[in-house]
Amino acid sequence: MSDKPMVQIETSHGEIILELDRVKAPVSVENFINYANTGHYDGTIFHRVIKGFMIQGGGLTTDMQEKPTGKAIINEATNKLKNKTGTVAMGRTAEINSATTQFFINTEDNKDLDHGGLQPEMYGYAVFGQVVDGMDVVYTIEQQATTSTEGYDDVPVEPVVIQSVMVLD
Repeated sequence: MSDKPMVQIETSHGEIILELDRVKAPVSVENFINYANTGHYDGTIFHRVIKGFMIQGGGLTTDMQEKPTGKAIINEATNKLKNKTGTVAMGRTAEINSATTQFFINTEDNKDLDHGGLQPEMYGYAVFGQVVDGMDVVYTIEQQATTSTEGYDDVPVEPVVIQSVMVLD
């Protein structure tokens, strides 16, 4: 079992390769790999795309329905990994330990998403890997025209589909 497993995300705009950090974010990495191995991400979309910030996906289908998830995981934002351009982190609600399947890829350095304290609004978002190939695809997705629909803002007008997520090693 590799400390830096590689994952291939096949999207409707091309391929993104992630290198995950099992040493610094073991819970997040195992969680992500488990969802990938069960096919959870297949057919989900990048449903939140904000230029100069990030692209988020992994939880909703093309018709904006939330896929069922397992139990939420502990937030590993204290692992000292920073939300820098090209890193991948777990999405969550306002509740610190609420991450399940949704993840986001930072398209800028987002220092305000890093761990800054124990209060919920300062706790941060757990980085668990980084893009090692396919940032051009990430930037293409980031540039998509967006709209508001089904109670969600920043939704790409044309769905950006995650066709598959495959663990390479």
